[in-house]
Amino acid sequence: MNSVLFKSLTFGRTTLPNRIAMSPMTRSRTSQPGDIPNAMMAEYYAQRASAGLIITEATQISAQGQGYSFTPGIYTQDQTNGWKLVTDAVHQAGGRIFLQLWHVGRMSHESFHTDGKPVAPSALSPDAQVWVVDSETGVGSMVDCPVPRALAPDEITAIVRDFRTGAANAIAAGFDGVEIHGANGYLIDEFLRKSSNHRTDQYGGSQENRIRFLVEVAEAVANEIGADRTGIRLSPYITQRNMADDEIIEVILKSSHELNRLGLVYIHLSEADWDDAPRIPEQFRHDLRAAYSGNIMVAGKYTQESGERMISDGLVDVVAYGRPFIANPDLPRRFHDKLSLAEFDGATLFGGSEKGYTDYPIWESLQ
Repeated sequence: MNSVLFKSLTFGRTTLPNRIAMSPMTRSRTSQPGDIPNAMMAEYYAQRASAGLIITEATQISAQGQGYSFTPGIYTQDQTNGWKLVTDAVHQAGGRIFLQLWHVGRMSHESFHTDGKPVAPSALSPDAQVWVVDSETGVGSMVDCPVPRALAPDEITAIVRDFRTGAANAIAAGFDGVEIHGANGYLIDEFLRKSSNHRTDQYGGSQENRIRFLVEVAEAVANEIGADRTGIRLSPYITQRNMADDEIIEVILKSSHELNRLGLVYIHLSEADWDDAPRIPEQFRHDLRAAYSGNIMVAGKYTQESGERMISDGLVDVVAYGRPFIANPDLPRRFHDKLSLAEFDGATLFGGSEKGYTDYPIWESLQ
């Protein structure tokens, strides 16, 4: 098949056999206690190893960085060992896999914090909800986020170290690289926007100050594992969670100049996937190309055809697919051979067992 989606790509230290990435998607299937990756997760990711690149679900770099129940961590030895099961399985299946490093910031719940307070640049509510399992009933539901407390400067420095340590642990666990989560209203994104960052110190106020935390994290991770194994996710046009900011495009482009200076291997744009979501102007895509010379990945409501068009037009290098990969573990094969796509079961997205997780069949077993 002569499709740009199936052209190989040099991607830092990794070569991608195709341009079809698997998006990071929270599935909340870790073993408890300890939020430890397990054999079921290894099977899930290995089933999808035909992706050009797998990016794991968001993975907290510390206990403080958690905001949802049963999400994995990368800050204990047991968690690192659990992830080794995953990377071994993916590599044995011929795949490539990056770990997404995460600190949720204010997108959290009091049950995850000893003082009942999530942390953020400023004590401002996200007016949002997170998925939390009740410790008594074992039932998960969406619950309101409390007002966070503002981080002290020395705590910010400690979080930068946590990102660096998380990256080191990821490489020890066998990952091919990491993706820093700087999108979707989580901690790094909260620093970028004046709507969520009212600080008056070196991390707030001017655009240069608001990008400081992002740059410090990216530099720390790149220095630890190599810029050629480090990517970052950004979400310039997503405004939910009280994140609307009329300066964010300027801030993202300034950040991209800095990321280019550091030599990060890719920027991953998280684009909204609902029907009435804002469209990203083509001018922004050209401006990003001018600011940043590395690979650009996009994830949103892309089809095979729209993904091919974006690559053919030279606007992006890789297209990431999320929900289609849940129900179609052999998604590249289905694209290549023009096979029909199965639909995922929304009721089984978060938590639970193999149902709706590892039991989606590949095409041959449907015949």
